[in-house]
Amino acid sequence: MLYGRREAGLEYPAARRNDAVQLPISVDSESPHTLQAQIVEQFHDLIHEGHLPPGSEVPSSRELSEQLRVSRNTVTEAYERLIAEGYLYAQRAVGTFVTKTVPEDSIAARDRQPLDRAPSHPRVVNLPLPYTGRGSPGLHDAATHRVLLYDFALGRIDPKSFPEKTWRRLTLDCLGGAPARMSEYIDPAGLPELRQLITSFLGPTRRMIAPPEQVIIVAGCQQGLSLAAHLFVGTGTRVVMEAPCYRGAAFLFESYGAELVPVPVDELGIDVGRLPERPAKLAYVTPSHQFPTGVTLSLDRRIALLEWAAKVGAYVLEVDYDGDFRYEDSPLPSLYALDRHGCVIYISSFSRSIGPGLRLGYMVVPRDLIRAATTMKALIDNGLPWLEQATLAQFIRDGSLVSHLKRLRATYRKRRDALIGALHRHFGDVEISGAESGMHVAWRLPPALPPAQAVALAARAYGVGVYSLEGSPACLDEHMESRDRILLLGYTSLTEEQIEQGVAKLATAINRGR
Repeated sequence: MLYGRREAGLEYPAARRNDAVQLPISVDSESPHTLQAQIVEQFHDLIHEGHLPPGSEVPSSRELSEQLRVSRNTVTEAYERLIAEGYLYAQRAVGTFVTKTVPEDSIAARDRQPLDRAPSHPRVVNLPLPYTGRGSPGLHDAATHRVLLYDFALGRIDPKSFPEKTWRRLTLDCLGGAPARMSEYIDPAGLPELRQLITSFLGPTRRMIAPPEQVIIVAGCQQGLSLAAHLFVGTGTRVVMEAPCYRGAAFLFESYGAELVPVPVDELGIDVGRLPERPAKLAYVTPSHQFPTGVTLSLDRRIALLEWAAKVGAYVLEVDYDGDFRYEDSPLPSLYALDRHGCVIYISSFSRSIGPGLRLGYMVVPRDLIRAATTMKALIDNGLPWLEQATLAQFIRDGSLVSHLKRLRATYRKRRDALIGALHRHFGDVEISGAESGMHVAWRLPPALPPAQAVALAARAYGVGVYSLEGSPACLDEHMESRDRILLLGYTSLTEEQIEQGVAKLATAINRGR
């Protein structure tokens, strides 16, 4: 071990020793420079460029000599020179480290030509640039930015609802078989037992009958949409979109070069009478609880949409993002269940029922797409992590998912009722859509109230988060008429008391702003 001066008064954070660390250093015996000089020069570069930050441990002389296949004395002499120059210091029985302060001659060191380096060339200016798009899906909201006391955010679950004890127990159970499963690749389409359990779950809840091979496990709805785009969308491909819609879908299809064809949504869902007569490759819809208006696509329109798709040769992307939460009446059959033409791709996830951090969802594809979809899924990621899939499979198998959803529906129903009741008490008769299901409602503001964006802005001053179509980071509303009269309120992450207090403050903000 080398010994040198220790910088007085400097305390570096303890770093765990890792004998397997290898630095990107090489030497050339044919170079006119000595091996020692080559090692020293490359350490200069690594330190100046920040690749070896202050306090970081460097390999021992023995380790580096074995890596470079040079004598240990050569490395020892190089280290002694670096210590003398003030770049490294050694601590007895601990190791050799980068000093906190780079020597004063570092500026000159940066300016000199590195050993045996080819001269740099200017960057070619006409390299193709990647897609920059119009923005992200708008769903991520860092917790550090949440300063509102009463945030009626869309799609946010209550952290207290996560089944922590059950999930921890099942994860530990699954770890018993981890060595064998972690050491091999699994089916890129997903864990077979999880796919089987999902088909069993969809039968009674969505009236869907599909064998496991038609189920593909994906990292949430967004990856399911991306997989569909991989399969069908190219430059100029026509994709029908609800208007308004989830902008994460619209922007995704645009990134593949799609030509978006907006079709308005009314109180019965997408207006099938305004579907394009020209051929389209895909049609994106959210029939159970349209995002963001909350309306449910009527049965007649569901059938008409499927007939249109068969006529023009389009696949329908049925995104069922929060279909587990139905509070009034029975749910209508899914488009997939009604499909007689093999043209529906069903996409759902566990983001709303368990949590978006799980990043697990699924798509059910028509039989004709099984091979293409599974092949493309393998090319995209070659499969998702095994442990989360295994735990989720256990969660479904032992009945925990059904029990969890039952509790959530009861809780969310009370919170929905609290929200609607508070709106009625403070604003009288209110026109609301989307209350029968889902996790948010859309309030159509009466003419006497200011526009939705003005209301949202005034509410923020009182610590209340409500969202206009224009102000919601997840909505694309540019093709919707009277979009300035719609206010969106999510209720699932707030308690009933918080909901009442938040609506009261919203009323105060509106009344004082008039």
